[in-house]
Amino acid sequence: MNKLKINCSAFIFLTFISFSASAQPGKNFNKEMNGNATQEGIVYTPANYYKNVKSTIAAITKKLFPIVSVSEVCSSIQLKYAQILNREVETLTNTSLLSFIDEWWGTKYRFGGTTKKGVDCSSFSGMLMGTVFGFSLPRTAREQYAKCVKLVKDQLTEGDLVFFNTRGGVSHVGVYLGEGKFVHSSSSKGVSVNNLEDSYWKNRFIAGGRPETGTGTVGIL
Repeated sequence: MNKLKINCSAFIFLTFISFSASAQPGKNFNKEMNGNATQEGIVYTPANYYKNVKSTIAAITKKLFPIVSVSEVCSSIQLKYAQILNREVETLTNTSLLSFIDEWWGTKYRFGGTTKKGVDCSSFSGMLMGTVFGFSLPRTAREQYAKCVKLVKDQLTEGDLVFFNTRGGVSHVGVYLGEGKFVHSSSSKGVSVNNLEDSYWKNRFIAGGRPETGTGTVGIL
């Protein structure tokens, strides 16, 4: 990196020298720098001479080191969920997942519900997994748990299921998003995001689950 900075600095310096030489109007340069002489209709003064040099260097620097704002390469939904998930926006590449969550965000919890008038946890996780990841899951949290390869927390990746004991046995399910966060239909907040390390969820966590694909059983507890 230091070598690159030195090379770039040298390049800009040499460009400055080259520009200076080409811009000088000949033998009377010192006199012309006093603001009196012209050449080919151009008045050479200290002010406009160095202004031209500065503009040239700025243009070269911009071409060598273009600055692209985050908003130019990231969608608004990525920016929104980067804040919600406390993640770097560049890491949120699954826009289909983000769009699905955003479409259902805030939908209230309803036991047995399957629509945006109200949805329960297993219905939400089943629809998300089918729409975004292409997995067909059973209806209830307990049935979904039975169809998954079981995982411990440090094995979880985006798209895995997370199961909890909230009222006896496997009774709640969400979808893991990464960095400890998961999305689910909560009885208190509806479709929302929580952290596995929050005391309530940490004390009720049973296991993670990855829908079986027939390719192996790595991670079974």
